[in-house]
Amino acid sequence: MERARILDGPAEAVARPLRRLFGGRVGRSLRGRELGHPLHPLAVTLPIGAWLCSSLLDFLPGNDSAARRLVGVGLPATPATMVLGAADYSGLDVRQRRVGLAHATGNALAAAVFAKSYFARARGAKAAGKMLNLVGLLVLSAGGALGGHLSYAQGAGVHRWQSANEGDPR
Repeated sequence: MERARILDGPAEAVARPLRRLFGGRVGRSLRGRELGHPLHPLAVTLPIGAWLCSSLLDFLPGNDSAARRLVGVGLPATPATMVLGAADYSGLDVRQRRVGLAHATGNALAAAVFAKSYFARARGAKAAGKMLNLVGLLVLSAGGALGGHLSYAQGAGVHRWQSANEGDPR
């Protein structure tokens, strides 16, 4: 993904306005300056955890209502997670932006599938809601794997706020 130069045009088209929007003090705060750690990885735990738990409850009889509520818990947490991810995206390099674009697209698609699951469940289509949850988890897993690659393999956001000598064991 990081070598897919075909993504450069769309990735830059997304990054350009985000750099203007998140270039100042607010952007630094949204990227985790005060904490010394990116905020986006912390925020993703709520929707991911809620959606994973809802799928686990789908396998246990009598938990349809709780599973639907958990899908609903993840949905309102998603926009804040996306804003924090967009703030991080504004500071990525070219190769990271390629992966970041695919990561964001996959996770936005997953959120849309979970929204469809929620509304299917709300209208009584339990089987469709459960199936949509599984599809959502598959898409979310692929998007999450790209996010992991972005962080661990490409080092996006790593040591962003530390000085060169901070943490030096000497």
